[in-house]
Amino acid sequence: MLHQLSWKVGGQQGEGIESTGEIFSMAMNRLGYFLYGYRHFSSRIKGGHTNNKITVRPTEVRSIADDLDILVAFDQETIDVNYKELTENGVILADAKFEPVKPEDSKAPLFAVPFTEVAAELGTTLMKNMVAIGATASLLNLEDAVFQNVVDDIFGKKGEEVVQKNMEAIARGHKMMDELIGDRAGEWALAPADGKRRMFMIGNDAVALGALAAGTRFMAAYPITPASEIMEYLIKKLPKFGGAVIQTEDEIAAATMAIGSNFGGVRAFTASAGPGLSLMMEAIGLSGMTEQPLVIIDTQRGGPSTGLPTKQEQSDLMAMLYGTHGEIPKVVIAPSTMQEAFFDTIQAFNIAEELQLPVILMTDLQLSLGKQTAEPFDYNKIEIRRGKIVTEELEEAVDKAYFKRYENTEDGISPRVLPGQLNGIHHVTGVEHDETGKPSEATGNRRTQMDKRFRKLEALNFDTPVYKNAPHDEADILLVGFNSTRGAIEEVQERLNAQGMKVNHAHMRLIHPFPSADMAPLVTKAKKVIVVENNYTGQLANIIKMNIGGHDKIETITKYDGTPFLPGELENKVKELTR
Repeated sequence: MLHQLSWKVGGQQGEGIESTGEIFSMAMNRLGYFLYGYRHFSSRIKGGHTNNKITVRPTEVRSIADDLDILVAFDQETIDVNYKELTENGVILADAKFEPVKPEDSKAPLFAVPFTEVAAELGTTLMKNMVAIGATASLLNLEDAVFQNVVDDIFGKKGEEVVQKNMEAIARGHKMMDELIGDRAGEWALAPADGKRRMFMIGNDAVALGALAAGTRFMAAYPITPASEIMEYLIKKLPKFGGAVIQTEDEIAAATMAIGSNFGGVRAFTASAGPGLSLMMEAIGLSGMTEQPLVIIDTQRGGPSTGLPTKQEQSDLMAMLYGTHGEIPKVVIAPSTMQEAFFDTIQAFNIAEELQLPVILMTDLQLSLGKQTAEPFDYNKIEIRRGKIVTEELEEAVDKAYFKRYENTEDGISPRVLPGQLNGIHHVTGVEHDETGKPSEATGNRRTQMDKRFRKLEALNFDTPVYKNAPHDEADILLVGFNSTRGAIEEVQERLNAQGMKVNHAHMRLIHPFPSADMAPLVTKAKKVIVVENNYTGQLANIIKMNIGGHDKIETITKYDGTPFLPGELENKVKELTR
């Protein structure tokens, strides 16, 4: 039996490739297996090669597998593009309709199964994916009944006849594959899972659920890959809690509407990707100057310009830290797991209101759209902190002066009132201002307000700025990353430690303000620091050098071709740097 199965389905976009992967993974998840899925897709609605690679284990799975056990192909391109990933015992299941041809250098057996023909006999070629699921079930020695509740959930609303037709398609595919494979049936069976029910979700769902749990009641956004699922999720959910989502005309409007909503006392946010973040820069500056809370989710993708809108990259980092003109305090957070995506979103709202500034929660395409098994969130850990919102009745000032909304307090955080509060009137303006918000260009006031705004960062409350897996006091290598590179780095750390190397791992969750106290000791005690990131210029490595030095020992492994790191390739690159 296999401890790990790597399964991939591919074809042209619009052929049901995504639904095939979804049905397969949902069934395996409900059996209690751990999964990690990643979709490769083109930036067009229909057409172009797409595939969905899913890694399945009875134990926790951290990243995409290096290789492939089963390839399900709905066209020849899928075979030609992906066959080299197949293991020695790998197998190709292909739709007989396109008369599949096995590449000359492929050792994997190819089985031509009439997916489309069988589906047509059952009433519609759309069910060819269900025939493919049945063929897969044969290889894995799974009973057809495993897929019953998944089919019920997906097709139940269409009636019992549709459900039965789909189950029949699975049964036909299973039987035909049994006949083709002979005594090899079940050869790719997985070791049993524990049967526990767990969530299976993309990072965007975790972020959206986190925003809901944080008490947000308004989202303004413009659709953009790979952030759109956050908006789509909340369009369905927020109205049930008295909230609303507005699709704006552009990202400028989205950011300013979120600022306005927060000004009114309603927790609000926006979500976008790199191009949208660029348009929001002036609004982010407005949030910093007026000290209004603002949460922005940036789901990084390939750039610049339209770039690679459906591909993995981590190249917005410098823009998030330094993109605004002038200087404002801000916080930049980088979750790397489903749990962190959920709870860090809640933290982002708390920090934005406590410190009265913009908070950017960055993800990347792999984390945003990659689908992973996650343990149920512990909702008892949710904490809502709204900071210095003044709720008690304010006394009228003797001289009828305006309220000191930007009062120069010891911690830099001024009292905040909501519109309409008696005796809380003050100015709100994007120009430099005094304690009541009135415009002021006086040099002394400028210094006072700048110092006050930046002093707020000293009160930042963030529980784990750096995730550390550092078993060695003196490490040969410290691997550093952020966002979705965590899984591949964890796999590589485990492999290299098993080979006798001393490898520590630090994954950065708080990027700005930089957690020097957490990172400096790890860097100091490592002979070599290798920063792993999906960009060209090594942005995170440069930020580390700017804040704590280590130029003589810091090296980078970068990847910017639009694909995520695989553990095997990362392991080889680390070894190359340590020879």
